[in-house]
Amino acid sequence: MAVLKNGAVTIEGIDELEKKLKSLRTTDPTFEKRLRGAIREILKEARNELSKNATSGLDMKSDPRQAYRAVRFSVYKRIFGGQVNILQSRKAGAGRLYEPKRKGLPKRGGNRQPRSKRTEQLMSYQGKDRGFILRFLNQGTGDRAITNWGGRELKTGGVSIWKKKQLGGNRGSITARHWFGGASQKELERSAERLQKLIDKILKDEFK
Repeated sequence: MAVLKNGAVTIEGIDELEKKLKSLRTTDPTFEKRLRGAIREILKEARNELSKNATSGLDMKSDPRQAYRAVRFSVYKRIFGGQVNILQSRKAGAGRLYEPKRKGLPKRGGNRQPRSKRTEQLMSYQGKDRGFILRFLNQGTGDRAITNWGGRELKTGGVSIWKKKQLGGNRGSITARHWFGGASQKELERSAERLQKLIDKILKDEFK
């Protein structure tokens, strides 16, 4: 039977069911491919629902760089099953520089600090590579602050701005939303139900 355990949908069951599934894997070379394809489609539906609700669930005011795309799913290779997550992807997506909308008229000239390479990198994160945004909002953070600039410690009156929390060094903290755990649990429960119905149909067709 299809069960939800430790944040993943897998196929487990009584010995009789396991024997039937093993028999189909041996006698029908297309069975395993069909079942894994079905699991993939079911988990894809769960991922899409989570992505669709990520902005409201994580209380994002806007998501111009599509961080919602960082909700991922994977199908297991050794056992029948899979899971959804917001973990960091092993493969980097295609970067594309995002320019935030400026308020008022653009300023020209003047002695302005040029963008650093790190700023360019942060502004280029797109889609699935912005999973860190989802993780920050979901898990929350402690106090964050800028403590140095260009390798030089920022101070005011000889005291670190981290201690005084002045001059914009303090970036505050992010309150945890804890959305993903409950939402993914709900979607995977639905996935387990759909997967169980699929298994029942396969067994009914194969073992009439």
